[in-house]
Formats: sequence, structure tokens, C-alpha cells
Amino acid sequence: MVHLLAGPTVAVEEISSRTAAMFDIVGYKPWPEQADIINCKDRFIIVTGGEQGGKSITASKAFLDRWPKDMEDKWDGSSPLVYWLVGPDYANTQAEFDYIRDDFVHLFGEHSVRASKRVDPGYIEIKFPDESKPRIRVDTKSGTDPRKITRVAPNGIIGCEASQLDLETFERLRGRTAPRKAWLLLSGTLEGSLGWYPTVAEGWKQGQEGRRSFELPSWTNKTLYPGGRNDPEILSLKAESSDAYFMERIAGQRVPPRGLVFGEFRPDIHVKDIEWIPDQTVTLWVDPGYAGAHAVMVSQQVNGQENVFDEIYEREMTTEDMIDIAQSRPWWKDVREGVIDVAGWQHQAMAAPAEIWMSKAGLYMSSQRIREAEGRERLKTFLKPDPITGIPKIVFAPRCKGILSEFGAVASPFDGQDKPYRWKTDREGNIVGQSPEDKNNHGIKATTYGIVDRYGYAKSQERSKFRVKRF
Repeated sequence: MVHLLAGPTVAVEEISSRTAAMFDIVGYKPWPEQADIINCKDRFIIVTGGEQGGKSITASKAFLDRWPKDMEDKWDGSSPLVYWLVGPDYANTQAEFDYIRDDFVHLFGEHSVRASKRVDPGYIEIKFPDESKPRIRVDTKSGTDPRKITRVAPNGIIGCEASQLDLETFERLRGRTAPRKAWLLLSGTLEGSLGWYPTVAEGWKQGQEGRRSFELPSWTNKTLYPGGRNDPEILSLKAESSDAYFMERIAGQRVPPRGLVFGEFRPDIHVKDIEWIPDQTVTLWVDPGYAGAHAVMVSQQVNGQENVFDEIYEREMTTEDMIDIAQSRPWWKDVREGVIDVAGWQHQAMAAPAEIWMSKAGLYMSSQRIREAEGRERLKTFLKPDPITGIPKIVFAPRCKGILSEFGAVASPFDGQDKPYRWKTDREGNIVGQSPEDKNNHGIKATTYGIVDRYGYAKSQERSKFRVKRF
């Protein structure tokens, strides 16, 4: 089947015919819902699947559809096209690994396919007897350590049980697609409707600049559920399960979380793999909480955008403790500005936090009384993407897990539970009152202080504050 790997560029409809021919050889006929995913040519795809809905086989067949075009466009004959299977651990790549290996054996014969017996890590290579180098290599990778997801940039990535990958791994994978303009297909069963995976899937639902999400309910697996949506087993599951469980785990649909104060936060837009830029001014935004969280957000202004590249987010830590941590970070040498809650200047039985920053760190803290509702709206204007460029005025690094948990993008770094900043709600989940619950918001508050201090309110530039100095 060498002709599948070489030859002149062909039209889209011919590629579809070639895919159909490969499917005939491997004995696969997609269900309509699977065909929609496989035929989608967007570069970034998310699939939220119900349990046993055929996510793994669909992902493997989407790979089968895409690599011939990659071979025509990108293979230079000197090194193989590289693809990754990435799971929350190696074991979760097993199903996709087995499908791809078996498909290659059917297409090219066992003599041309080399594959490891294990997936921890594992590899698959296509190498023809008359050629010295392989043409394709598929590697398994584990998301347990995102720092190891490096080396040779891939041509395509499949995220296996991707809903269990953390936000840092997602951001790292997205970054690794850039060098070779690789495609990324993420597939997983929803593990709840908060967190980066369901949020990003919701954002891509209508299609957006090469990004698309699909739902693959359990009942699309006609082998297990020949009656489809009305199969007796599916109807029984619906009757015996909670609505939320059935929607997420069976229908593959996100249950819209109620009461999020910043429901417009999008991990795919507002989280970037940004780093400290040495010798450029660093600003600290501080909310000196104690029992809830003591938050110090660390930002640099880069090309008119606020880059929050680090945070110190601790519980039951004094101001002295937070200063010690800050002074141990490499970026401390560039700290020139600070902003703190106005309460940070209030004298109590001991020195006020702002005074401690002055005396211990030599950093004067700017401050003003924030009008809460207007402060929230001002932060929302920074989260809003530019209508032309699609770029927001503020982004956060994946390491900022404290504030990301408040936005609902990740679990709380303190106890692993979902604890976003919410409005007050009644038993039915309806929003009541005009004020959110005053908890799980310390990073957001600190960021709001910083935004209002530097840019003012959205409509009013009134301010009464202490000017920032450093000596």
C-alpha cells in the first residue's frame, strides 16, 4: 500500500475517497456521528463523549484520515512524521495505540510495522524494507509531567481521556502544535462541568477559527445500543440516573454551571504559557487574606496586555511569609510597583500589611477603595477579546492555579475541589441578591485592584490613592 504514503497532492474529495478505501481495508464503517468528527478539517477538535461512545476508535480513525495529507505536505524524506498519543498516564493511551497499530498492520503488513509491546512509553513506526528510515512514528506520552512533553515537535496530537489532563498539559500541548502547524484532537468523557475541558468544549461548539467541538453520546455506539437514543438500556440509565450524570457521562453534554461570577472566562483564550521577561517592570497585586487565601498576583505589561505570569497563593500565611516567598523568586529583582487592598493600610493591633511591605521589602503599595460592582465590570472588560484580533487585555499563566480555580478553570490548589467565585443562589440554583459570595475570590480581588489602579474604571477615572514608589 505504498501508494497511500506518496504521490502528488490530491483534491479534498479524492482524499475522502482514499480515506474510505483505507476504512474498507481495516474493516471500519463509521456511524454518522463519528463520520462528522472524522470529516471535520478544523485543526483543533474536542470530543466530549459518553461512556463507551466510541471515542477512542473515532480518534484513531481521524488519525487515519489525516496522516496521508501530512505525508504529502510535510514529509521531506529525511526524518519521520511524528505523532503523539498523550494521556493522563500511559495506560490511557492503550486503546488508541492498539487501534492505530492494528490499522497499520492491515494497511502495510506486519513486515512494515514496528511497535513496542508496552505503552509506558510506547511507539509505532512505519518502515518499508527497501528504505533506511521510517516514514511515520507514533509515540505515547504521559501528562503526569507536562515538562517532559517536549523534544521533536509533532505533526499531530491525540489527547486520550483528555478531560483528565490538567490545564498546564493542555497549554503545553497547544504550544507544541505551533512549530509544524500540527493538528490537535482531544477526546474524553466529561468529569464534571467545571474546569478547562468542558469550558473550552463549550467555547468551540459553534466553530471558531479552526476550532470545533463535538458531542459523541453513548447511544451512538450502535453495537452496544442498537436502539440508539431510545435503546432500552439508555432509557433505563436516564430513569435511574440524576439529570447531571446522564447529561455528562452518557450524553457527553456539559451541564452549564450556575452562578459563576466570571462565566466568560475561557481557558483557551485567557491562559497562555507566558514567562517572566527579565529587566522589565514587574507589578505585584495583593489581597492580604489569611483564612481564605493570601494572594499576590505577579504581572508585567507586555504590548499593552497584562501578563499575569506567576502568583503566590497561600493559606494562613502572614505578610512577612509572603514577602519571603516573593523575594526568593527570580523575578523579584524587577519588582517596581505594588497595589494592595485599601484595608491593607488600616492599622490594627500590629503593623498593617502595606506598612510591612514598606519596612521589610522597601515597596510602597498603591491603594484605593474599590467599588465592587464596577471593579468586577472593569475586570470583565479586560477578559473580553478584541473583536478584530480575538486577543484579551489580560492573560494568565497555567501555574497561576489559585486564581484559575476562582475562575472555575481548575480545582482549588488547597483541597482539589471545585470552588469558583459564585453568585449567591437558592436551592434551585437561581441567583439571588446583587452581590456574589465573598469567598474564593482573593486572586480575582487582587487582580481587580491592579487593573483599576492602573487603568481606572471602565467609565470613570476617579481615583484616590497612594502613589507607588520603590527605594
